[in-house]
Amino acid sequence: MITLYDMPLSGNCHKVRLLLSLLALPYQTQPVDLRGGEQRSPDHLRRNPFGQVPVLDDDGLIVRDSQAILVYLAKRYGGTQWWPDDAYQLAQIAAWLSTAANEVANGPAKLRVHHKFGSPIDTAAAGQTADKVLGIIDRHLQHQDWLVGDSVSIADVAVYPYLALAPEGGLNIAAYPNIIAWFHRIRALPGYVTMPGMWQS
Repeated sequence: MITLYDMPLSGNCHKVRLLLSLLALPYQTQPVDLRGGEQRSPDHLRRNPFGQVPVLDDDGLIVRDSQAILVYLAKRYGGTQWWPDDAYQLAQIAAWLSTAANEVANGPAKLRVHHKFGSPIDTAAAGQTADKVLGIIDRHLQHQDWLVGDSVSIADVAVYPYLALAPEGGLNIAAYPNIIAWFHRIRALPGYVTMPGMWQS
């Protein structure tokens, strides 16, 4: 049985829940009380020494970090649609996973943490990063339906949550029509699941 160590309001955890659902994989969740400091408990630090969520336990195989978990699930359970054989497509997917962990995390995700949870940040720097990455993604999606290739991949799953949660960070996502159209395509996928706070049309 797959166990996901989870926090319901985390966009990074949502990436994993979304892919598990899109792959129709049975799993159970184990909430981690971040406000109560459970992520610093000895049990959790054995699973992830960085004290973060999500963490995936697949019958004793422990995988930390949301991007790494997407790679693991795609390769083990997803088939070539989710983890293609083509080296160039894999490189493109890896690039978008890096974007999710860097520009998206330091722009839209950081602004959400500030506005929703009160974390102090450099709002000007985060805002500039958010505007840049949203513009790049919107232009990228102007002539294609998905971030990589002709079908959904873990690139889309990695980038999607914090863009859909961008309004909670004070961002006007409606200014990016190609991203909005991409949202609709993702939400039409069989097995799609949402989370509180995501953009609504």
